[in-house]
Amino acid sequence: MSAQLIGGTSTEDDVYGQVGDGIGTITLNRPDRRNALSDAMVAGLESLLDAMQESPEVGVIVITGAGKAFCSGGDVQDFDAKGGEGGGSTEVDAAAVEAQRQAQRATVAKIYRSRKPVIAAIPGAAAGAGLGLALAADFRIGSERAVFATAFGAVGLSGDFGVAWLLNDIVGPVKARELMLLNPRVRAEEARSLGLLNEVVPEDEFDARVRALAEQLANGPALAYEYMLDNLDRAPRVSLEESMDAEVPLHKATGLTEDHIGAVRAFVEKRTPTFGRR
Repeated sequence: MSAQLIGGTSTEDDVYGQVGDGIGTITLNRPDRRNALSDAMVAGLESLLDAMQESPEVGVIVITGAGKAFCSGGDVQDFDAKGGEGGGSTEVDAAAVEAQRQAQRATVAKIYRSRKPVIAAIPGAAAGAGLGLALAADFRIGSERAVFATAFGAVGLSGDFGVAWLLNDIVGPVKARELMLLNPRVRAEEARSLGLLNEVVPEDEFDARVRALAEQLANGPALAYEYMLDNLDRAPRVSLEESMDAEVPLHKATGLTEDHIGAVRAFVEKRTPTFGRR
């Protein structure tokens, strides 16, 4: 089945979505700006994430960038044109603060809290806020051209879109400080060794590998995946005993599903199980 455009988006928009074979793909689409964020992109990303969460036709979400970059973060050319991110003002604008808080919750937080697996497919640069989008995903697959940078210090900013929090969580506080304050360019193999990437794939195999992983997840036990993500999200915030207590009703609920019953039968019969969408 070929992928169909969804959410009223088109391939001319700053971001567009496609659904096919259980896979929802969101493409950040400003290749001439290395897919730098725009207001339209943020709004479209939020809408597409919501639509894919609700759609029974989507079992996994893939986020990628058009062209050779994933997302370069804030649009530095736009910042320059308006006299800096603050638009030339000498005071912090409370309305702008709240608008950005909402934008971050609508994108990074939605990706991180997704109850469907999210893959960030990273063909090239992921920097600044774009790094935040990538780090919020459950899986990160990079081509050999993938490169990461916090980038904020290079333009005199302190950082946003959850990058500091996510780096602390993934690489630990010592390395996070190095990446934030010194802003090194982290290339694909080093990124994999740090846990910023799950896999590094040759450029000519990149699309096929992303597709294979997405198909594997799309064809898996959807409710079990949802509850696994619930458990993993909760675990760092509670004690071991509280975590185990919360796991049990979810585990028991998955034990009532056709996915479980069919998979047990397939195991006994030494064949590959077939899972439904729930």
